[in-house]
Amino acid sequence: MLSNIIRKTTTQHAGRITHQQVRMLNVHEYISMDIMNQHQIATPLGAVITTPQEAEEAYKTKFAGKDAVIKAQVLSGGRGLGTFKNGFQGGVHMVTKPEQARDYAKSMLGQELVTKQAKDGILCQKLYLMERVYMRREMYLSLMMDRGSGGPLLVGSAQGGTSIEDVAAKNPDAILGVPIDITVGLTEENCDQMVAHLGLEGETGEKATDLMKHMYDMFLKCDCTQLEVNPIAETPDGDVLVCDAKVNFDPNAEFRQGEIFSRRDHSQEDPREVEASKYDLNYIGLDGNIGCMVNGAGLAMSTMDIIQLKGGSPANFLDVGGGATESQVQKAFELLNDDANVKAILVNIFGGIMRCDVIAAGIINAAKNIGMNKPLVIRLQGTNVEQAKALIEDCDFKMILANDLDDAAAKAVGVADIAKQAEELQLGISFN
Repeated sequence: MLSNIIRKTTTQHAGRITHQQVRMLNVHEYISMDIMNQHQIATPLGAVITTPQEAEEAYKTKFAGKDAVIKAQVLSGGRGLGTFKNGFQGGVHMVTKPEQARDYAKSMLGQELVTKQAKDGILCQKLYLMERVYMRREMYLSLMMDRGSGGPLLVGSAQGGTSIEDVAAKNPDAILGVPIDITVGLTEENCDQMVAHLGLEGETGEKATDLMKHMYDMFLKCDCTQLEVNPIAETPDGDVLVCDAKVNFDPNAEFRQGEIFSRRDHSQEDPREVEASKYDLNYIGLDGNIGCMVNGAGLAMSTMDIIQLKGGSPANFLDVGGGATESQVQKAFELLNDDANVKAILVNIFGGIMRCDVIAAGIINAAKNIGMNKPLVIRLQGTNVEQAKALIEDCDFKMILANDLDDAAAKAVGVADIAKQAEELQLGISFN
């Protein structure tokens, strides 16, 4: 996605993310196409497939005499170049007859597709059988919220159908960004500027303008954070069609976009993130071995950074917020304690609005309730910090207190290394 170029994700600092990360709601291609149709955006004929028999029947009834494309419905880019764990190559294939659709479905459904974005594989439970579009040429269009311009940004390139990141790297001038005044909306001038950049003229240019207007209407009404179409096809007869789309939605708009959010596919997400979201915890799984529980996103980022500076690797980003309840703290500990990759846990809390002694009591109770079996390093600063330290020192549960963040990170890295070695040597050492 072009947004990967414009906005770098916070997790660049902390290692590779596992599974599909969901901050904004990301839906499958077939759902994106359906929502687009509801907003007068033209897409090719398509059918959702869940069994090989459905694939065969759909081709017979909807695509007889036509070429079609069958696509794995997984929330990952690079599907076409991916490989299923059963050895079957590619998540996108041309189909010219019913039995071919059936055979492809047999090889793809129920299998995990490994892509450059999902290196551990992601389960394919549905396919999208779509009419093949013969293109005169392929283009790229997207709408996204842009920090730089303080509003929506219309982005386009005449070089579509390929990785937009590669286009940006090789030829930045091929990509045009047109800021949109949110108080005015998408104007004719905005559209004309983009149509000219795409090299469209006459009736085709008018159809492209209509497409942009419908895209912008959907972008606003559906609370999208990104609406990316790649490619947009110009057909030999001058039509303009959306052939593939990726749409993200603002999670803060769930209360008014209930129908869209009800179509969220939890099977495509890290189950830890799904569970954390039920408790309003901001959790992102990483591939390190030091679990982190912090209050505040900025403090969480600095905690992960200093762990790396000390030679360690964070296992997660976990922000419990400034007003965490005891149930939230307990759920956070459960997530970290149940993670087999986590060898030690670092708790870094700044007691501002919440008092440190209240936080400490919550940590002690949560650790006891879940039977914490991993070494725990705690750094507390703020209101009533001395009372908090006294509570921790007097409790029956073993916890390692640190004086400051530098000390806490060093201890967490050290104890994680000890725990890892003890586990590898099967020494049966208990830290609590």
